[in-house]
Amino acid sequence: MVAANLIGFETIPQTLPSFCIESFRRNAKSDALAYKLGEVWTYLSGPEAIERVKRIAAGLAALGVKAGDRIAIISENRPEWSLTDLAILSLRAVTVPIYTTQAVEQIRYILEDSGAKMLFVSGKKLFKHAEAAIQSVERIERVIFFDPNDELRENARSMTLGDLETAGTNFERDSGQTFDELLAQVKEDDLATIIYTSGTTGEPKGVMLDHGNFVSNVIAISKGLPIRGTDRSLAVLPLSHIFERTVFYVLCANGVSVHYCAAFDQIASHLQEVKPTIMTAVPRLFEQVYHKIVKKGRAAGGWKTKLFEWSLEVGQEYWAAKDMHRSVSPALAAKHAIANRLVFSKWRTGVGGELRFFVSGGAPLSKRLSYAFWAAGIPILQGYGMTEACVTCANRPEDNKVGSIGTPFEGIEMKIAEKDGEILIRGRNVMKGYFNKPDETARVIDEDGYYHTGDVGYEDEDGHFYVTDRLKDLFKLSNGKYVAPLQVESLLKQSPLISQPVVVGSGRKQVGALIVPDWEALKETLKEEGFAAEGSREELCENPHVIKRVQRDAVDLTREMSDFERVKRVYLLPREFSIDKGEMTPTLKIKRSVIDEKYQEAIDEICGS
Repeated sequence: MVAANLIGFETIPQTLPSFCIESFRRNAKSDALAYKLGEVWTYLSGPEAIERVKRIAAGLAALGVKAGDRIAIISENRPEWSLTDLAILSLRAVTVPIYTTQAVEQIRYILEDSGAKMLFVSGKKLFKHAEAAIQSVERIERVIFFDPNDELRENARSMTLGDLETAGTNFERDSGQTFDELLAQVKEDDLATIIYTSGTTGEPKGVMLDHGNFVSNVIAISKGLPIRGTDRSLAVLPLSHIFERTVFYVLCANGVSVHYCAAFDQIASHLQEVKPTIMTAVPRLFEQVYHKIVKKGRAAGGWKTKLFEWSLEVGQEYWAAKDMHRSVSPALAAKHAIANRLVFSKWRTGVGGELRFFVSGGAPLSKRLSYAFWAAGIPILQGYGMTEACVTCANRPEDNKVGSIGTPFEGIEMKIAEKDGEILIRGRNVMKGYFNKPDETARVIDEDGYYHTGDVGYEDEDGHFYVTDRLKDLFKLSNGKYVAPLQVESLLKQSPLISQPVVVGSGRKQVGALIVPDWEALKETLKEEGFAAEGSREELCENPHVIKRVQRDAVDLTREMSDFERVKRVYLLPREFSIDKGEMTPTLKIKRSVIDEKYQEAIDEICGS
């Protein structure tokens, strides 16, 4: 079976640049890639994208880039990221992505460990952030800016992307080698990228993925999801992350128009302007959108608030019945139709009005939030993947089990280890190994070729997989009971009063939660309940009334869990956990060991020492 949008290929390409270049040629779309400059959307056609890739590749070749050279990119989402990536890969060189949020020391480590020869930077702001790291790595021969930057032309190592493309203009004539000939030399087992893991524990590890890892994933996902050449997508997750990067290749191969979003604060306006039909996101985005909708609905007052809350309950009941394959009564169907017309239609308008489905990954999404979006006609298909194995599985529109991560894509095997419930994966999608770390590689890929994910879960009778937590995140209370914090945190995030929860209690008597409130929502709620929330955030964190109000939501939301898993007490924090303070990874995962050490006294207070 070949995916509908891949049928036009005479033979399926086996390398990423060949796949994307051929797709640009075959589709020749006028809006293959799109980005916003100021207030105006600018479009690159398929043929224009090919010419840019050719010029960038030729410019790199003119600078001496050859097979195996590592070239790093640090940039926000923009077409230049993807075009440069494809150009690097066209030369059999290796792309090394770096998060824009990464700390200077991590940037230095990645540049040094990977042996990067050149570095692409989006502009002056990011360069200033990373300058100390860049200047300290003598191996880097060139720093190439996507933005024009006359100030830095004096630096012998610096040039702009425009300069590079100009240098590449005459490469074919001078070298006697065409771009297509270069492309033909790229092989399936050539190393395509080294992506450094976010490192919740220890130093980051460089994950090596070859063209075959990605291409097999592109084909499998294209077969598994109903992606159309007429679709429009909005790229909001960082391209430095395996999820969005893989999705770009999938969309490109299927002729989907890709619109780039450079910052999270642009998402709302871009959704209205682009009106995407398919899109990837993470639970944090859905949680924020949901809480904003709930806040607005409850602030309406009077009958409007009552209608809003009635609609939420009807939506939950309707989609719980659908999800559990129970019959929907005519009365419930009629109620849902009313809620849909009067309330949920506005939700759809808020995300552009034409979305066919979201694919969510990166963390668990609670059933309540999933049901709410499905009730509004905004399907969320939860999936699963990791840097070491790309995108491995997802729910399908016709086979969606809320709470699960779906079923594996074609050619990918998944199973649950009998010993500890760990999820194991085998297939062409699994990495070559960790860069310069053969011992680390041997620890995670067993002799049968299974990659040990470190995630704990189970498989149901229908072949759907579920993730319950990270193996290393499970902790034991002093009574010997094990707690899976991710499950509890996903419930706590349903409260509009809670922005960031971290469930704690390792070695203690009971489970507690460190909580950063949504301060705006909390103050508004306290005001509505007749309490004047005055004072600084630090003062409010110590106010017994404020603590009890947040604690009430935490206790209510975890009421259905086993007694030992329920949150008994909370400790409020005035500021969000951050990457800069070392509390989170660049992919926004909590560094639990850092949190446990930093807030030891607070944890003792709410969990018992």
